[in-house]
Amino acid sequence: MSEFRYAQYCPLARAAEIVGERWTLLVVRELLLGPKRFSDLKRALAGVSTSVLSDRLARLEERGLIARHELPPPTPATLYELSESGAGLAPAMLELARWGARFLEPPRSGDHFEPAWLRLGCTAFARRTPTPARVFAIRVEGHEADAFHVAGGPGGTRVGDGPAPADAVLRLSSPLVLFALAARRLAPQAALRSGAIRVEGDAAALDDFPELFEMAPEA
Repeated sequence: MSEFRYAQYCPLARAAEIVGERWTLLVVRELLLGPKRFSDLKRALAGVSTSVLSDRLARLEERGLIARHELPPPTPATLYELSESGAGLAPAMLELARWGARFLEPPRSGDHFEPAWLRLGCTAFARRTPTPARVFAIRVEGHEADAFHVAGGPGGTRVGDGPAPADAVLRLSSPLVLFALAARRLAPQAALRSGAIRVEGDAAALDDFPELFEMAPEA
């Protein structure tokens, strides 16, 4: 398999050679969220062709960033997951997500969305210092089955997949509502009054939600 090389002796140039091709970083994003079958990746990466996805997976496997595992019967399948080297991209990916959030405009017609990406965004902006001991279950309209939760506490904010016992369930009309709340560009009570968010449980807990994140207003 041929490989593009920059004629530069620089670690950043080498990183760009490995993950700079179109779709490669997004494949890594999906695998940061957990092991995936080819069909899972194809669905989440709306717009990628089968041949391009196969090529990107093969290149990442050749470079030692991902590994394949075969699931046994009765539901045999091939799972792709990050290797230790691939998982080492996580801090850089989260920093890229933090930087990219400032350019996140309202969704355009035809834009695909996965709630897991919102979970990754919450992880990128999670506060590392002590936060209010609140637990929020997050739902996005149209994606109610894809639940995740955000929990505060003395160790900082943690983001987890799936439902959890929560002080409040937040139902968002759009993923942008969560970022607007976290960045304090939208006041919690204003979000409630406008219908941008609905709360089940302790509505007063919503006032603590922005405290769980470190997100500048310009993001």
